[in-house]
Amino acid sequence: MKTISLQKIRWKLFLLGKFGIPMLGFARPKLLSIDEDEVRMMIKLRRRTKNHLNSMYFGALAVGADTAAGLHAFYLSESNGIKLSLAFKAVEGQFLKRAETDVIFVCKEGKIVADCLAESSRTGERINQDLMIEAFNLQDEVVATFKMTLSIKVK
Repeated sequence: MKTISLQKIRWKLFLLGKFGIPMLGFARPKLLSIDEDEVRMMIKLRRRTKNHLNSMYFGALAVGADTAAGLHAFYLSESNGIKLSLAFKAVEGQFLKRAETDVIFVCKEGKIVADCLAESSRTGERINQDLMIEAFNLQDEVVATFKMTLSIKVK
């Protein structure tokens, strides 16, 4: 497994937002840290991500959860030199509290994602797996939780 720098992943995230998924470019998620076990990223609360109640719009929260889980799969595939097809099949969100500050998204499902990559490599089949993502405000309170079904196939 080769090490991919945080700067390289940030650059690829920027390019993905610029040319591949415009919603990422609009919300401008910032990658804080990434490793084999955990991804931490942030979306700032600003005019683009606010709703009429001055809290983070649920669409921006969904972008953060999607990006946190997707980056984990991307990082692990890049680290192992694997090309993959990635999509999300389902999402379930629980909005527990208004997000009235910047929001940090945490996905601690690296082991599960690595197991899915290994199984898809071995079988050649598409693998679906539920991942949990938590969203925290700057006071370290959980404002939302997401269960997303990651669907990956190693090419």
